[in-house]
Amino acid sequence: MTVLRAEGVRKLYGDFCALDGVSLAVEAGELVSVIGPNGAGKTTLINVLTGLVRPTAGSVRFKDRDIRGIGPVRLAKLGMARSFQLVNVFPELSVLESLEVAVVSRLGRGARLFGSLAGDRAVREQALEVAELFGLQDKRDALSRELPQGDKKLLDVASAFALRPELILLDEPTSGVSTRDKTTIMEIVVAASKRMGITSILQVEHDMDIVFAYSDRIVALHQGRVLADATPDRIQADEAVMRTVVGRGAA
Repeated sequence: MTVLRAEGVRKLYGDFCALDGVSLAVEAGELVSVIGPNGAGKTTLINVLTGLVRPTAGSVRFKDRDIRGIGPVRLAKLGMARSFQLVNVFPELSVLESLEVAVVSRLGRGARLFGSLAGDRAVREQALEVAELFGLQDKRDALSRELPQGDKKLLDVASAFALRPELILLDEPTSGVSTRDKTTIMEIVVAASKRMGITSILQVEHDMDIVFAYSDRIVALHQGRVLADATPDRIQADEAVMRTVVGRGAA
């Protein structure tokens, strides 16, 4: 079943064409990675797919519903959530409070947000469950701003997971962390998605070791266009794609 589909997506900023006829689909159960050099259009594509930016032309459908320009808040209610390349935690909240914010949002209790954080057992239990899945239970009382970078990344991704989406979009989930932490983060993400029933993952990622190790399919962008859309093995075997997108020849 196709969860997310974009067809002929074009995005102009004045005379500059950031996306030029991009089409892709994410099927249920897939982990799809979007790769490409700087300026390829990756972030613009994610912004369009998450309803943050409305495309100039083309269609974007989530579960066969038009989501062009719908915005991330309404989209989260439909079952799609996003983490950001730049860590987006609440610096003055604890780890547990940050997760509770996401749970409260999912439950539609935003109007009494802080009251909910203070006294809602269901919110607390669900936040604790996510903290445990992401290995953050021992740091639940630590302020978000005091966490090491790897844990901040985990908290940002965990907050998106706490929304319990069907599809989650990860924007550079391992950027700015050590090689060891990159693998740890991805192992946790894959395990947590299975535990929480998240159907599919779409990620933008620069680390090619992570991309080729965890992806079911890879979409390679170059100058706003889809250069290739194939399995990791087929991408690695394509010397032209590897040279253009990754900067090296095929293995």
